[in-house]
Formats: sequence, C-alpha cells, structure tokens
Amino acid sequence: MIVENLMLQITSDEIGDDQLLFGRAASALDSVDACNWLSLSTRIYGLKISDPETARGVLKNVNSIVEALNKHFESRSPRTNSVPAC
Repeated sequence: MIVENLMLQITSDEIGDDQLLFGRAASALDSVDACNWLSLSTRIYGLKISDPETARGVLKNVNSIVEALNKHFESRSPRTNSVPAC
C-alpha cells in the first residue's frame, strides 16, 4: 500500500519492516506522503489519526503501521462474554 498508493520510486522489497520511513532512508517519505497515507488509511481502513504526534509514531516504520491497524481492528471487533458453542 505504501509503495503503490504513494507512488514511491522503490519496490516494497526495499523497505524493511523496522526501517524508518522518514529521514535519510532510501524509502524516506515526506509530509505530503504522510498526509496521503493518513487519508488512505481513513478511507480504506477507517483508521482516523488527527493528532500529529500520534501520526508520527504510527508512521515510524512498517511494523508501527501494522500495530496501529491491528489495534484499530481489535477495537472494532464485537466482544462477547459468552463462550462459543462447539
């Protein structure tokens, strides 16, 4: 999603899961890329991040993005106190 939707000039294989996405890395994203990703995540996944500090933490690397999405999906799943029938 990052490479395709942000039209980066690299392949997804060139981005390590722990590699920083901002800064001097080959995959370095800029503020426009961050805004585009945040917009996509809202539209595609329903994940809304409006706080800039939270956004920086989420967009740190691929693992932090996956963690934020997992937390988002877990918070949306229905929770029951009953044990499912076998």
